[in-house]
Amino acid sequence: MFREVNGLPGHVLVIHAVVVLVPLLALLTVGYGLLPRWRSRFGWAVAVLAVLTPTVAYVATESGEELEEVLRSRGYPPEGLEKIREHSEYGDTLLWITVGLAVAALLLLLLTSGLERVRGLPSWLVWVATGVVAVLAVFALVYVYLTGDSGAKMVWSNIV
Repeated sequence: MFREVNGLPGHVLVIHAVVVLVPLLALLTVGYGLLPRWRSRFGWAVAVLAVLTPTVAYVATESGEELEEVLRSRGYPPEGLEKIREHSEYGDTLLWITVGLAVAALLLLLLTSGLERVRGLPSWLVWVATGVVAVLAVFALVYVYLTGDSGAKMVWSNIV
């Protein structure tokens, strides 16, 4: 399903969306938590990104596994497959961090929504959720870099 898009490896196309969406989700969600006056302006963007980003990260992971399978079947050298495995591990970690960040972002949106049931909760929960979002955002940014860098090095050093 994720192997090819219009004759090109699907992974190569999808990763560009991940490289853009993960940092956007991270930065906008932290901004949403830290700057209450901005909440009305881009709460909708945080909500959309919190749903879209993990979905695209999942598709990137699955398409990467499909590409790895194709390369393995073509007899790629063990050194190259080891680099691909390292890249894949970074990608898997990035996927789970992105899911965590998205859940934390949605929780932050809920805590700041002003709904009747939420108003009775302690106000410090918003700051705890913002702290969790900030930590996850840092990890997401680090892992999107590590994943992208390891993939780019493979491509530009002719491993893939």
